[in-house]
Amino acid sequence: MSLLLAISRLIDAINGAIGRWVSWLLLAAVLISAGNAVVRKMFDISSNAWLELQWYLYGTVFMLAAAYALLKNEHIRIDIISGGWSRRTRNWIDLILHTIFLVPFSFLMTWLAWPWFWNSYKIGEISSSAGGLIVWPAKAAILVGFLLLSAQAVSEIIKRAAIVFGYLKDPSEDSLEVTGH
Repeated sequence: MSLLLAISRLIDAINGAIGRWVSWLLLAAVLISAGNAVVRKMFDISSNAWLELQWYLYGTVFMLAAAYALLKNEHIRIDIISGGWSRRTRNWIDLILHTIFLVPFSFLMTWLAWPWFWNSYKIGEISSSAGGLIVWPAKAAILVGFLLLSAQAVSEIIKRAAIVFGYLKDPSEDSLEVTGH
C-alpha cells in the first residue's frame, strides 16, 4: 500500500501543479478576449485566429483543470443525497463509482482521443475558418486532459481504498497521512 500511496501522491502533485499553472491560461484567455473585443469595436478589425485562440485557451483550461477539480474534491456530485451519509459511506461510494464509471470513461476517452489527435497532427489539420489556427493543439489538450483525469481517478481510488481499509486517515479529519497498517 505504501507504493500505491506514493504513486497517488506523485499523481496529486503533478495534477496540483498543472491545475495551478492552468489558472494563468484563464487569465490569458480573458485578456485575449477583452483585447479582441476592444480592437473589434474601436478599429472594426477582427480575426478568426484570435477568436479561435481564446476558444483553445478556454477549452484547454477546462480539460486540464478537470483532474485538478477531482483532486480538490470540487467536482459535481449530488450533495443533496450524499450530504446526509456518513463519511465512510461516501468514501465507499466514491471508491465504487470511480472504479465502475470514472476509470472506464476516462480511459475510453483517452483511447479514443489518441488517434483523433494523432491524425490531426500528422496531416497538419487547420481550422476551416478563414485565418484559422492549426487544430492539433486543441485536440492534444483533450487527450492530455483525459490522461490527467485518468491518472487522478486512479489516485482517488488508491486514496479511497486506503481510507476505507484503514491505511490512511480520512482527509476530512485533517490531512492524508499513513496510519500504520
